[in-house]
Amino acid sequence: MIEAQDMVKVHATGYNLEEVKMILNHDIKLNISGIEIEGKQGEILNVPRWIAQVLESEKHAKIEDTDMVVELKQAMVKENVQGEFELATLDPHFYIRLKSYMKTLPQQDFDKVESMLNTLVRKRQGKIVHLADSSKLTANLSQKLTIEERLFYENIYKNATDFRKQILGDTK
Repeated sequence: MIEAQDMVKVHATGYNLEEVKMILNHDIKLNISGIEIEGKQGEILNVPRWIAQVLESEKHAKIEDTDMVVELKQAMVKENVQGEFELATLDPHFYIRLKSYMKTLPQQDFDKVESMLNTLVRKRQGKIVHLADSSKLTANLSQKLTIEERLFYENIYKNATDFRKQILGDTK
């Protein structure tokens, strides 16, 4: 069985292979790992995220991406509106996208976003523990969870089931 950490790495790699829009800061002509990139200043190109990140880190381009701080705030509001044991829907790659975005933030902003993220994670974690202790993962609930949360849910469910079997034995 694949470990949770490995599963997240696989999904993070997939995320970095997805195309993203970037705006060129100047004329450019490159060949990166067999991928040719050519464009004029101000032009918008679609390239794999990992390439855009390299070009942005070297000040050759600017990634046009979703403001994850806004998404995080929206997720927190949605989660607070839900009932005590109801989960709001998060994109399966929400945490992967947020962690990638956070790497680009200055330390002060990073700390603020990390604090908000911790609040959201604690709230969702409590709900997931309660739900996983009481029932198997349904298709409806699965759609509301991120990759990491789904693995967490499955582990809690398995451990809770094993614990009950240990105490009660195999009942009919």
